[in-house]
Amino acid sequence: MVKTQVQIPDALYREAKRIATENEMSFAEVVRRGLEEIILHHPPGRERPAEWAMPAVFDLGETLAPEEEWTALCHE
Repeated sequence: MVKTQVQIPDALYREAKRIATENEMSFAEVVRRGLEEIILHHPPGRERPAEWAMPAVFDLGETLAPEEEWTALCHE
């Protein structure tokens, strides 16, 4: 096992310590599990696209409510 040192923003450190306490784990275990999780989402051999492009636009049809009513409808 490798021992290392990292700098972590205060808020992130507090949240990680909270998770460790609530789950009866060490801080190191929380960090290891977090790294394992992100590695799952970035497998070896995965290449970044050369250039990001906006997805094609498609027509969603007519709006069902006037724009000035959208806020009120969202709070129903």
